[in-house]
Amino acid sequence: MGTYIVRRLLIAIPVFFGITMLVFLFVALAPGDAASAYTRPEFSANPAALEEVRRRFGLDQPLPIRYIRWLINVAQGDLGYRAVGGQPIINEVFRALQASLLLTGTALIIGIFVGIPLGVLSAVRQYSRTDFFLTGLTFLGVSFPSFLLGLGGLYLVGLKLKLVPIAGMTTPGKPFDPVDLFRHLALPAAILGFGYAAIFMRYTRASMLEVIHSDYITTARSKGLRGRAVIMRHAFRNALIPIITIIGLSIPEVVGAAVVTEQVFTWPGVGLLMVQGINQRDYFTIMGVTIVLALVVLIVNLATDIAYAFADPRIRYS
Repeated sequence: MGTYIVRRLLIAIPVFFGITMLVFLFVALAPGDAASAYTRPEFSANPAALEEVRRRFGLDQPLPIRYIRWLINVAQGDLGYRAVGGQPIINEVFRALQASLLLTGTALIIGIFVGIPLGVLSAVRQYSRTDFFLTGLTFLGVSFPSFLLGLGGLYLVGLKLKLVPIAGMTTPGKPFDPVDLFRHLALPAAILGFGYAAIFMRYTRASMLEVIHSDYITTARSKGLRGRAVIMRHAFRNALIPIITIIGLSIPEVVGAAVVTEQVFTWPGVGLLMVQGINQRDYFTIMGVTIVLALVVLIVNLATDIAYAFADPRIRYS
């Protein structure tokens, strides 16, 4: 296992460098002038002022030189400074990442602890009324856009019923309160979690149905094992590999879905920070957010592969 982890980490290094090259190239080739984002509006039409900004940030250098300088700064933990406000981007990204991890982590927990048990129940009671009802919920959750659910939740739960706040992560002007944070978190996390609960329910049901009709499950039942023991000890564990795969693949997608949800609920996460960077043509912020998210995805992929071995003892990384 240790050798496999080291090998995967060594593979991840060139992948990470490839991602940095692509991100830098796409941002450099994007339309618009990066220097104008760092120039005051009254000087944005002044060629001399723009040229001074280009020289200060090295934007007048050839693209390979700019990439190497930027990569050296990234290796030292310097992602640059925001065009609006001048805050260090690394501080802004990690602050936003904490908010996004709270939102997406809560949504994933909801999806896992709601979707997987309901998927098992749906498979065990195949073709029953419970199965048809849960399958209908699955199709609804998979097909309903998250932004539409967000807007509907804001209108009904936030504006009409006034059960939860409609924007932000905390109430402005008030000291930090865990209850206040939970009230702001509840609606966006529930909306994200509903969609992923539907996905996990669907894949769990399909994976369980492949397993519970296997010969070894029939043998276990013929030996007199109780139904719950057969389902949880034999069927569910052998159905875990596809479930772990879809959870691992869903984590990067949760980040993408959170971009929309963070916009709707003004949640101060990396999605909102990325959109702000795009609107402000703040290319250093865009690159900083993308690099941090790429690291998260690489770590999640490694953790998913390691989880396979714990879920199925037959898997050995040698």
